[in-house]
Amino acid sequence: MKIVLNSIDYRGSVVDGPGIRTVLFVQGCELRCRGCHNFSTWDIHKGKTVDTKDLIAELNTKALNKKLTISGGEPLLQYQAVHELVRGLVDFDIALYTGFDLENVPEEIMNYLRF
Repeated sequence: MKIVLNSIDYRGSVVDGPGIRTVLFVQGCELRCRGCHNFSTWDIHKGKTVDTKDLIAELNTKALNKKLTISGGEPLLQYQAVHELVRGLVDFDIALYTGFDLENVPEEIMNYLRF
């Protein structure tokens, strides 16, 4: 399965969830939230398409502390790819930033998130 990415920040963010985290920015957003600070991620055609299995392997190698925040763009617009990604990241502490209300986050993804 393919996922469209904007970038991955391996430097270690302390503002994108608990602890020091790797941040994966997906490309593509149709919500266009007012005040969005990632508007460069809106156009899905400006991203890089990668295979989710390759991404899982890369994250397992480079995200040494196994803490990942998935942001965007809007991750849930690529629901199937994000679902495959979180399923493949065994033992990861995963956070998800979304513009959707909590009750609209699919349970299949919620089961992999930490609160």
